[in-house]
Amino acid sequence: MTAAAEPTMTTALVRGASCKCPKCGEGRLFRKYLKVADTCEVCHEEFSHHRADDMPAYIVMSIVGHIVVGGVLWAEFNYAWPAWLHLSIWLPLTVILTLGLLQPVKGFIVALQWGLKMHGFATSRQPRAVPVTVPVN
Repeated sequence: MTAAAEPTMTTALVRGASCKCPKCGEGRLFRKYLKVADTCEVCHEEFSHHRADDMPAYIVMSIVGHIVVGGVLWAEFNYAWPAWLHLSIWLPLTVILTLGLLQPVKGFIVALQWGLKMHGFATSRQPRAVPVTVPVN
């Protein structure tokens, strides 16, 4: 892939959220559930210097918290469910949503860092090709 074919930020973010390489969109971004691959096996883009840290967890906690707490409050005020019913619905939903969102959100954050050239991505990536126009006399 040439530097001129580098994807837009939106494309890179969608690829990251799909757990694919933000550069080529074909290689896997993760080698394990939450372990980011060191490099893309297709385009050999380096990911080892990403710094997602705890941000994906904070984002997932905010999303899941709003969904679950909103659902609990809505069900409690409208139906006054017993505690066992709340627990049997909201605990599994919390676990499922959390595990389902963690990897795409982390992929999105890594792709965001890649797109903004943060944390070493600037030095590992080739600069974008700028078309040169030559005036004709």
